Amino acid sequence: MFVRILLDMDYTKYNLAQTPDTDLILGLSRNEAAVRLAAYGPNKLVGAKRRPLILRFLDQFKDFMVIILLIAAAVSFAMSVFEGRGYFDAAVILAVVTLNAILGLVQESRAQKAIDALKKMTSPTATVIRDGERTMISGEEVVPGDLLILETGDFIPCDAKLIECHSLQTEESAVTGESAPIRKDTKDNNIVLGTTLVTYGRGTAIAVKTGMNIEVGKIAGLINNHKEAATPLQKKLTQLGKLLGIASLIICSVIFAIGLFTRLPPFEMFMTSISLAVAAIPEGLPAIVTIMLALGVLRMSRHKAIVRKIPAVETLGRATVICSDKTGTLTQNKMTVTECSAFGVSKPILLKFAGLCCNTGNDPTETAIINAAGEEGFQKNDLDIMYPRLHEVPFDSGRKLMTTVHSYDGRRLIITKGAPDMLLKKCAGLSIQERQNINKVLLKMADSALRVIAVAFRDDRGERELENDLTFAGLIGMIDPPRPEVAEAIKLCRKAGIKPVMITGDHIGTATAIANQIGILKKGEHAVTGAEIDLMSERDLIKNIYKYSVFARVSPTNKMQIVKAFQARGEIVAMTGDGVNDAPALKTADIGCSMGITGTDVAKGASDMVLTDDNFATIVTAIALGRGIYANIKKAIHFLLSSNIGEVVTIFVAIILGFPSPLLAIHLLWINLVTDSLPAIALGFEPTERDIMEHRPLNQKEGIFAGGLGIIILLQGIMIGLLGVIAFVWGLQNYNLAIARTMAFGTLAFAQLGHALNTRSQNKSFFEVGALKNLRLIGALVLCIVLQFSVMNISLLSPVFHTTRLNASQWAMIFGLSIIPIIAVETIKLLWGLLIKSKRKSGFDNHPLQIFKV
Repeated sequence: MFVRILLDMDYTKYNLAQTPDTDLILGLSRNEAAVRLAAYGPNKLVGAKRRPLILRFLDQFKDFMVIILLIAAAVSFAMSVFEGRGYFDAAVILAVVTLNAILGLVQESRAQKAIDALKKMTSPTATVIRDGERTMISGEEVVPGDLLILETGDFIPCDAKLIECHSLQTEESAVTGESAPIRKDTKDNNIVLGTTLVTYGRGTAIAVKTGMNIEVGKIAGLINNHKEAATPLQKKLTQLGKLLGIASLIICSVIFAIGLFTRLPPFEMFMTSISLAVAAIPEGLPAIVTIMLALGVLRMSRHKAIVRKIPAVETLGRATVICSDKTGTLTQNKMTVTECSAFGVSKPILLKFAGLCCNTGNDPTETAIINAAGEEGFQKNDLDIMYPRLHEVPFDSGRKLMTTVHSYDGRRLIITKGAPDMLLKKCAGLSIQERQNINKVLLKMADSALRVIAVAFRDDRGERELENDLTFAGLIGMIDPPRPEVAEAIKLCRKAGIKPVMITGDHIGTATAIANQIGILKKGEHAVTGAEIDLMSERDLIKNIYKYSVFARVSPTNKMQIVKAFQARGEIVAMTGDGVNDAPALKTADIGCSMGITGTDVAKGASDMVLTDDNFATIVTAIALGRGIYANIKKAIHFLLSSNIGEVVTIFVAIILGFPSPLLAIHLLWINLVTDSLPAIALGFEPTERDIMEHRPLNQKEGIFAGGLGIIILLQGIMIGLLGVIAFVWGLQNYNLAIARTMAFGTLAFAQLGHALNTRSQNKSFFEVGALKNLRLIGALVLCIVLQFSVMNISLLSPVFHTTRLNASQWAMIFGLSIIPIIAVETIKLLWGLLIKSKRKSGFDNHPLQIFKV
């Protein structure tokens, strides 16, 4: 039966025409849907056009220090023309800068592809009827004429006309700016708009407009102009770059002035000073950090944690509290009815009534009830046919009840199910003794970790208030056992200094029983209900927040209060949630984690991260990975800055001592490109250290160089720089300037490559970390060694890099000096490890800088 329905609305305002042909029962056929998808295109808003390749390539040259290098190339070219020199210096500088830009563009493109792929994994879905079957598809596959099934928490994929709805409300602030939910019907207000959200009720609608034709398509241009903000870490690195830039320019000016004073060639000193300014600052560091974050996001996706917002990767490593929902996250979300206690009716009738008051959705509680009713001979489909549903009041987190009205043996029957404490308030005719008996059974079930649903009923006498004067039918107890891996994950949390907290809508007895089983509730910690929180002042909640590890019977407002109370005590809070009512708390938390399986589109949209397996253990894994990613970024910073300091020290000390510059501009540029960037990127693949969850979280006020890292970088940089000076002076005194510069060049390059192995861990030996655990780093080092040997030995390259062949004793000197950083740092780590063992009982801090404080 194909129909064409006219929209009852203002066409000029919404630009919606007649609804497309569709079957109101079977929906579209899959073949017809494919034809329409080809005709209308994907149901998505067109994003901002990606900048052309050439413009993205030119963007690589916008860095302040790269601009200085280009100016240096221009000056070099001009002075070469003036003095009649060759153009090698200028040409090589341009070649190095261009190669650096190409590498940056390639890595940026790879990172963007990784992020785009992850975005597709978290794109909204839609439930449609096709060929008479209820099917979940990607929102992009919805076509005009699709029959949409809308339920609480759903993202509405397109503009559509309602043909059926039950208490349906939508939130349309994305279009209208009005945040209050809007009630919908099938008459006057029968249009639901794409990109809006179902906040209450359910309904069926016909897709009318898709893609850029929907109402929100008119404002898509505003969205396209949005520019991705830099992460907090990237902002810090930008500030660091400016600080180092000023410092390096001052140092380089001093070096240039000293060079002129000592009558060194002005052109050579100018080029050395300019290139040293670039070498002194890791201008590629922001790009490398972006690449590392993107790689980290990709790594986390492989562990079932999809990061929607990159700053969450940084924040994860600092998390101190995890507020987790119970059902499906701490438990298996596989409800099974194990106990029924009927009052005034038989057990079969209790389950029959409960089955009628259920929908055939994915809710595990309702699935358990439907299965239990089926075991008593009451199949859900048969019940719905025999006792048609006339009206429904959907479940609401505030009421904690659901009510349906049925045509039942010639009368209208009201059935209500939900939280026992809420339902008992709606029941009449119970004596004090009966209520005491009900509560006794309820507590017994809760103490057994059962989730308890109460059922009540009455004939519909036409009163406006359906949920009133009900007859209590009984209690249904079901078990949702803890996930087997959760107890170990909670132990790991406590070892890592993270407080695990359960927040649930369940009865406090059920919540407490599960919390005791999995280790959330420890001696001295307590459980509290939302009602008790409502009686507390904000100040008292903040003061006592550490006393509680279980929060039961909480409202959406309570969840926000709990998150804010922990935050007020300086904690970094991760919060899990799956429903519409969780969205405010997910946004309030430092890290909002939504559920990929049971989570609504509203919850996913409000979250920073989506757990594809709805598992608490995945959050803990994600935190460990977040710590590892941040640690790898610090390793790259450690390596780059100590290497660059070494280059500055080599030239500065040599010139102060009255020697010629040990390194030419081309040497510095080569070292900066090869021995810095490739190993630094490879450090991003460093596996997460096994004991990373045995330390307390990083303090949120802690900077990049906290814990003495800045001093360690400075000391190691000075050591590397002095090794370059030693090589240069030895070569100058025993041979000539060309050999001395070649030795300094080789010593610095190979010493830095060896130092990359040191930065794999601040406190563990290279061998303890695992020599082959990061094969990409080994590969990068081997490649860099081959390239460095090439520029020092291949006759065609020697004129370009101003190098000369070395004999065996000279190479032995380079090798001996180059391994000193590894020997020195490994020795310090060994001494530090011995010191830690002897000082462990006295609370000695776990940081290598402590060696210098003993």
